Amino acid sequence: MNNEDQEKKQERDQIVELGTDSTKSKNGNIYTLTIIGQIEGHQVAPETVKTTKYEHILPLLAGMEESDEIDGLLILLNTVGGDIEAGLAIAEMIAGMKKPTVSLVLGGGHSIGIPLAVCTKKSFITPTASMTVHPVRMTGLVVGAPQTYRYFQRIQEQIADFVTANSRISREVFEHYMMATGEMATDVGTILYGKEAVASGLIDSLGGLSDALAELHRMIQEEKGKT
Repeated sequence: MNNEDQEKKQERDQIVELGTDSTKSKNGNIYTLTIIGQIEGHQVAPETVKTTKYEHILPLLAGMEESDEIDGLLILLNTVGGDIEAGLAIAEMIAGMKKPTVSLVLGGGHSIGIPLAVCTKKSFITPTASMTVHPVRMTGLVVGAPQTYRYFQRIQEQIADFVTANSRISREVFEHYMMATGEMATDVGTILYGKEAVASGLIDSLGGLSDALAELHRMIQEEKGKT
């Protein structure tokens, strides 16, 4: 097997295992990262659940930022949310990148998927995609003490801080969506669809894949112009 065949095999393996792909064109070299299913944290999810594993994503992001062969990052999101710490860790990594980054919400960007959607320099959502804003939930044994509720509150504050710092939505509006009643059956929170997410300032623009790529190409050319 020659070097070219090895590179193609490695790319195929990355798509199958990690949902990633690297595309080279005259517009620049773009790395595509998919964040799908459930964000898996310290606890392993059942084999029947599609997951995005933070221990795979974090080193990939570090490698992309340092790579001379990657000009920009495109993130495709269709996630139900998941582990809060893992989701915020990935979001913070992406927000801290200097390279051009664009996200596109397809299907859904729910719960902790919201920080992942807004952490890029430009965010897009398709008209039919939805985003669920709700308070922090915990599973398993929970100690019924004031300290527990204060802990939940502090986590929600961290999420609200990150989202409002990386989007145009105000804290007041975001927290209103988070704590709204009457919007969801047997739950607290708000579901926003494409146009609503843009109108609220949560997402930058309504659009599809071509729109996200066009913006990423523009940002890459702008970055190249600086150097």
